Amino acid sequence: QVQLVESGGGLVQAGGSLRLSCAASGGTFSTYVMGWFRQASGKEREFVAAISRSGVSTDYTDSVKGRFTISRDNAKNTVYLRMNSLKSEDTAVYYCAADRENWRTSKNLREYEYWGQGTQVTVSS
Repeated sequence: QVQLVESGGGLVQAGGSLRLSCAASGGTFSTYVMGWFRQASGKEREFVAAISRSGVSTDYTDSVKGRFTISRDNAKNTVYLRMNSLKSEDTAVYYCAADRENWRTSKNLREYEYWGQGTQVTVSS
């Protein structure tokens, strides 16, 4: 069983930056595609970014391209989401997720078997 624990969320002013971390345990981290998703109050959970097993390939939703960067450190069993130029519309609970079945990144949350508990990001305008 894989456990995922997010950290790094908080309150930040618009235009500011945060770095989220997601530490994995209980599995072979380097064999999982990792993703970040977010869910704003009253809205469905949506894809933010994903990274391949090796970290060579990444994918982003259009609204965060050029502002967010996903990365991973397989030696530390950790995936990161660096968020710059934050906007009020980025306010949400951010979740990391692990996909052990596929080797390509996916935007589909149903492809991810394991989820963290989430970390709140609030951007004040």
